[in-house]
Amino acid sequence: MNLESQVLEAFASEGVLSRATDHFVPRSGQTEMALAVARAIEGAYPLVVEAGTGIGKTFSYLVPALLSGERVLLSTATKALQDQLFGRDLPALVKALGVPVSTALLKGRGSYLCLHRMEMARHDAAFPERSSLRALAKVEEWARVTRTGDLAELPGLDERSPVIPWVTSTRENCLGAPCPRFRACHVNHARREALAADVVVINHHLFFADLAVRESGVAELLPTVRIAIFDEAHQLNETGVQFLGKNLSTGQLLDFSRDMLGAGLQLARGLLDWQALAGKTEHAARELRLRVGKAYPGSKLRWTEPAPEGLDSDAWATALAAVCTSLAQACEALGTAGEIAPDFVRLHERAVELAERTQAFTRPPEPGGVRWLDIGAQLRLVESPMDIAKTIQAKVFADDKAVAKSWVFTSATLGDDEPLSWFTQPCGLTEAAVLRVGSPFDYARQAAFYLPRDFPKPGDPRHTAAVAASAADWARRLGGRTMVLTTTLRALRAIGEALQAVFENSTEIEVLVQGAMPKRVLIERFRQGDAQGGRGCVLVASASFWEGIDVPGDALQLVIIDKLPFPPPNDPMVEARSRLLESEGKSAFNDYFLPEAAVALKQGAGRLIRRETDQGVLVVCDTRLASMGYGKRLLRALPAMQRLVSEEALHDRLDRLTRTCTKAH
Repeated sequence: MNLESQVLEAFASEGVLSRATDHFVPRSGQTEMALAVARAIEGAYPLVVEAGTGIGKTFSYLVPALLSGERVLLSTATKALQDQLFGRDLPALVKALGVPVSTALLKGRGSYLCLHRMEMARHDAAFPERSSLRALAKVEEWARVTRTGDLAELPGLDERSPVIPWVTSTRENCLGAPCPRFRACHVNHARREALAADVVVINHHLFFADLAVRESGVAELLPTVRIAIFDEAHQLNETGVQFLGKNLSTGQLLDFSRDMLGAGLQLARGLLDWQALAGKTEHAARELRLRVGKAYPGSKLRWTEPAPEGLDSDAWATALAAVCTSLAQACEALGTAGEIAPDFVRLHERAVELAERTQAFTRPPEPGGVRWLDIGAQLRLVESPMDIAKTIQAKVFADDKAVAKSWVFTSATLGDDEPLSWFTQPCGLTEAAVLRVGSPFDYARQAAFYLPRDFPKPGDPRHTAAVAASAADWARRLGGRTMVLTTTLRALRAIGEALQAVFENSTEIEVLVQGAMPKRVLIERFRQGDAQGGRGCVLVASASFWEGIDVPGDALQLVIIDKLPFPPPNDPMVEARSRLLESEGKSAFNDYFLPEAAVALKQGAGRLIRRETDQGVLVVCDTRLASMGYGKRLLRALPAMQRLVSEEALHDRLDRLTRTCTKAH
């Protein structure tokens, strides 16, 4: 029996999936995708699949991959999705299909406890006191019982905890084989398990980090793999360009300075003046940051000249030279301490790497590269390629018979045209087979769409206030159950503060704002909604909340989008991509800005309906959808929802949702 026949049998109404998994319902779209994946595996060609929300794409690619008997690499967008795939979906299917495969989970080294750094932390004079010491004690206690060292398994450890950098390693500060705890290293154990497993689950960051520095173990793994599958593939290009270029941050310099001081005082006190040595690098890093002056956090400065825009060239060159000098002095000093402890050998290597990176930013960028300055709590010097096309083509279409021969890329949102060019072009996959499978949801029955006509234009200063006032009115009718998605952090803050002021003393509605607590905690609170007699929730969020958030049921019934999500035109990467398209005789707006907005709009709208029983309303507070010619293209990107033509119709729909929800409770 060939692979297609096996897959068809598994997805049949009386097949193994129906007997082994709860609530399995045969879906034609799910089976269609699974058969396409099976054909790609047997035919050894790349496949791109846009699978609408609710298809069940995880089973569609896992079933043929597992039944093939081949070695499989699975890559997801986030560590949370990795954990879900490895801990829930894979074990259920392996059991249901009865296939004798071993599985392994591999994350970046920052996800694993470093025993050596944990032991060093308690004796480091720079370690933060009080609450961090309590967190460190909790980590030390857990360290005695954990098998994997995966910090995600440690209950109660906040992902933003300041103790995490002290108990994990980076590529820069890992000691490697000379480390006194090398044999017990959790990172090495995870890599050994991955190299021995039949199915390995990684994430996109790890995949590209390894392509860039060949350090995480994926480089050794990939040639032995026959099938590589990328879920949530819409994030591949943006993830890839982060890793395939160059970057240097003042944070990296300060970390190096701190680690050098800590190791010097603990392991070689008196050998050198460690305070002075570390102080020079720290001072040079802070001076580099001061050269930029005050800037809005998150802003980016173009860097097409010797210095970033608005900065004095001589002063900038002097500051970079000071960093190079301090690192050269550190290299010389650390070279004399290498025999004392392996820590100093690695610190010397880090000093050399940082010096080389700093030198690279004193020279012009690579041809085709985009360079800019990223301003936040720290300063990031960044140079990236414009896309990942060459890198992916070198892997997917390589002649080398040892590399993975079947590549599958899938997501719910990959473009707004038949060839899915928004995804395939920057990823170098225009020659891949393409399949689009629509969502099984009945959007015309389950969802409605409303576009306010009498609303300030997006450029009007009154727009954000109008979004906040309307959101308050609509959320009050629903008793919460509302998500407001903003296109900028400035709008996020303004709308969040306005809604918090409106519902400050409310006993019925709680306003949650991105950044106030960890993302995982925010989503969990929002999912609870008004269950157990609590208050309903309004969540105001931006950026990463536009995708990957799953809130089924009554907890979310209204999604409000403040503006059309066009890319920021003054972003250096956006500018560079626009210039390239114009130089090729294309339209930056039609060929770049519109497809980007269409995909982002689909992703935001995708938060609303997550199950066959969900009901809800999508509101986009941007009159350009009606007034501009391109509005029709963007509307076509949305699911075929019922159109509400007036505010009264919206109120009526919200009231009906409220009554339905009240009956259910």
